[in-house]
Amino acid sequence: MEEREKNVPFVQWFPGHMAKTRRLIQGNLKLVDVVIELLDARVPMSSENPLIRELVGEKPRIVALNKADLADEAQTKKWLADFRAQGLSALAIDSLSGTGLKALVQKAETLARAKTHKLVAKGAKPRAARAMVLGIPNVGKSSLINRLAGAAKAKVENRPGVTRDKQWIRIGKNLELLDMPGILWPKFEDPVVGMRLAFVGSVSDEVYDVEATVKRLIEWLSARYAGRLAERYRLTEEEAQADAERLLKAIGKHRGCLLKGGLLDTEKVQRLLLSDLRDGRLGRLTFDEPPETPKDESGALTE
Repeated sequence: MEEREKNVPFVQWFPGHMAKTRRLIQGNLKLVDVVIELLDARVPMSSENPLIRELVGEKPRIVALNKADLADEAQTKKWLADFRAQGLSALAIDSLSGTGLKALVQKAETLARAKTHKLVAKGAKPRAARAMVLGIPNVGKSSLINRLAGAAKAKVENRPGVTRDKQWIRIGKNLELLDMPGILWPKFEDPVVGMRLAFVGSVSDEVYDVEATVKRLIEWLSARYAGRLAERYRLTEEEAQADAERLLKAIGKHRGCLLKGGLLDTEKVQRLLLSDLRDGRLGRLTFDEPPETPKDESGALTE
């Protein structure tokens, strides 16, 4: 990640149930053969919880970049190459459309075979592969499981932290998934991480300064995707190149986010921008810059 930025909005996240969740994960790891860690493809580094890596240890782990349909495709390929270079199995998926899910199931079954075959060799009855699904809140765990199971087995809600208790979900004949509550580290040591997670909705809008965060978001979008802003909100070239405050006012004006007397409804335009971003109406975006990825002699990314 780039050097620490100044004037980054502070995000504090310290829910009491996280310590309980950690104990729950530690107590159930012995029941599974493989761990599936879901990351948000728009923020692969920011949504990767170091605690999960610590808890999982040497157990086989699959990194699944979810919501890949909302992320920059070229950046996602670079992130996948980086994870694979670390010796991890990595896939890009979309739990809503189903893209990549067949490959994810096959990979989980393959990585689990060493454990299941060992158990059979010791005299146990053959059983389905067992995988634990982990990830920070609102990364799409419940949507993934529901898509795989073909029914609303896990509670789904578009806000962080609604999955509270563990539950086993049967996926076909050869795989069982253990859904766990979302787990997030108790504080963000790097404020940029917290800010980017706030962008994509992985933390509640109640635990950070929305106004300051949206200002940084506008600055980021204006510097990289001014054309998209202009197209989405029908801005003039001059408006699209304005500073964050004037740009926000221009968006509010064009989208009718005004109070009586023509004053800007600041909260309404902030919610509009965050909603458009999170739902993909601003196009495919990746906020975490991938590290430099090794290339072969042809210039193609290595797998």
